[in-house]
Amino acid sequence: MLSPAQCRAARALIAWSKRDLSAASEIAKATIAGFEAGKLSPDEATLQPIKRALQDAGVLFIPENGGGAGVRLAKSTSASIDTDETRTVQYEEYLKNDAPPGAGG
Repeated sequence: MLSPAQCRAARALIAWSKRDLSAASEIAKATIAGFEAGKLSPDEATLQPIKRALQDAGVLFIPENGGGAGVRLAKSTSASIDTDETRTVQYEEYLKNDAPPGAGG
């Protein structure tokens, strides 16, 4: 299920125009505009490509769970820091102890 408000909010999150969504989903811009304005009620076969295009762009749809349906951005994995500690790389120059005796650490 996709609501007009979710569609508008999803586009805003990823800074897409109706034209951008139309190109990505291959659904007419007029259909998207009518749906978002509440003037059209497209069938599920029309809404699925719209929702899929938004999901592919990084939008997560939050179902109605007592707090209302919504949208949010997916957590980006492209800028994450590699924390795999099973592979440790040590460089020889960092293995030498160049501190004076008794320096600790």
